[in-house]
Amino acid sequence: MPDDAMPGVPMRQIRAVYDETTIRVYQAYSDAVADAALHHGRFVSPPFKMERMTWIKPSFLWMMYRAGWGLKDEGQKRILAIDITREGFEWALAHSCGSHSPAGMSEDEYAALKQRCPVRVQWDPERDVHLQPLAHRAIQLGLSKEAVRLYVNQWTCKITEVTALAQEVRALVQQGQLDEAASKLPVERMYPRKAT
Repeated sequence: MPDDAMPGVPMRQIRAVYDETTIRVYQAYSDAVADAALHHGRFVSPPFKMERMTWIKPSFLWMMYRAGWGLKDEGQKRILAIDITREGFEWALAHSCGSHSPAGMSEDEYAALKQRCPVRVQWDPERDVHLQPLAHRAIQLGLSKEAVRLYVNQWTCKITEVTALAQEVRALVQQGQLDEAASKLPVERMYPRKAT
């Protein structure tokens, strides 16, 4: 029985590849950004734009949906897996606010909240191997200002390209080999969130 059909599965959950010290997130970039990041083991500016909000996603399949398996456009053709410190990920969660204003909060209050919080949290429907939405939601974090600097300069431990994996899984799905496609997916477990 899939997770989204099981009673008691949280509507919002963080599922990720992680160990005691790191958690894996995904991003999709152009050749220039990906090549520089892979060469240096971290994002390099330029071509990476430090002044822009950068969105990180722990869900492999949500990244595939967002980037169209790396085929959506030239700016998202290279899929990168970035292992960051769990300490950094927890910092991002602790310094975040929602990407939409909470009910009952005025525009001015929300603008002030966004000024104080360098991270945006957005919950989007998780995806299956056909990239169709599931019942539960996956997290993505938008990093800006101080959070981007920390991500690039302190949190990043390792960057690996997974574009070939994305293409392999997509090809298996297209051929109807769903069990084999599923076996190739990164094993994402429920991430133990701190109480918020």
